[in-house]
Amino acid sequence: MSDNALSRVLDSIAAGTALREKFFAEHGPAVVDVARLMAVSLARGGKILLCGNGGSAADAQHLAAEFVNRFELERPPLPAVALTTDSSILTAIGNDYGFEQAFLKQVQALGAKGDVLVGISTSGNSPNVVQALKAAREKEIVSVGLTGQGGGEMARFCDCLLAVPHKRTCLVQEVHIAIGHVLCDLVDYFLFEAVSELAPYLDGSPEV
Repeated sequence: MSDNALSRVLDSIAAGTALREKFFAEHGPAVVDVARLMAVSLARGGKILLCGNGGSAADAQHLAAEFVNRFELERPPLPAVALTTDSSILTAIGNDYGFEQAFLKQVQALGAKGDVLVGISTSGNSPNVVQALKAAREKEIVSVGLTGQGGGEMARFCDCLLAVPHKRTCLVQEVHIAIGHVLCDLVDYFLFEAVSELAPYLDGSPEV
């Protein structure tokens, strides 16, 4: 085996591990807040909507599956929809109105007050995700952004922003899916293992 190749492997893993530890050390409380908001929405009959492009589309679908099927806890299915999966809807909107509206029109059609929209973009500047977040604001849907360093254009339209402090796409995506898994775990915790911790937030809107 090439020493150079092995060195690249170890350097990549070290960079990813350091970034993950840095993010959660600095933003762990914000992740808990987002999970609590999701749990409150679901407890009130709301749903989770997710969107993104490319690898972020795959993350949206991955996390929707964790909610609808199960994460680790055996529990009832939770309502979550990835807005990235219906080829007829996506191509119809793209053809008639442009790709920038591919998620916006789905949020307008499917979203309701009190739902949660998770927009995923490593740059924070994906136009269709930004437009979806704008639509969420108009419908009083809680907007959560998973981005890279700085948050990009999305930062202005997110109620909660989880910005990974790096610009390298692959490393940001590694942390995004880690965030997603932690959110899934915490939502299950709040809804099915620690209901008493969630109860005070069900009478009003928890602040983040």
